[in-house]
Amino acid sequence: MVQYTLAQSPEIILTVPGKDSAKARDKAMDQLVELIDAGKLPTELEEGFGPQQLIEVKEPSADAVSGEDAITQAVQVLSNLATLKLKVQESRTEALEIRQAVDILFSDDSVTEEEITRLKEGFKVLKNFAQANLRYQEARAKAEQARQVLDQALKSPEK
Repeated sequence: MVQYTLAQSPEIILTVPGKDSAKARDKAMDQLVELIDAGKLPTELEEGFGPQQLIEVKEPSADAVSGEDAITQAVQVLSNLATLKLKVQESRTEALEIRQAVDILFSDDSVTEEEITRLKEGFKVLKNFAQANLRYQEARAKAEQARQVLDQALKSPEK
């Protein structure tokens, strides 16, 4: 996993699988666009902001992360999970319909050019759903730990 942030909004953490690479930065940019579209980015970015301007966040040692930093990070992880969950839910029905239509390619029945065109257009939806679903599953596993951090921080002190 690699994490990126923005100089303009260091509280925003974008987490993508893999190591720092052009592909990972592109995935982080996709997450950034989702945040912008959802109105969840507290700052305006200049036109021409690109993946090369993302700042890689190096994982600090466990001792270096203060309790407040851990809480902030946990909230960010859970916020990312919420965004991904909505994206998956919004595209699930359409993606499953397209998936069923894929079966026509493996049958001996004849198909119209219109059916093939509609199917080809649906592949993008199917791909986006599958990718979002994978990111959601990865984020959900990571969010379990974030939930534990918050639960610990919310416990009342024993008297």
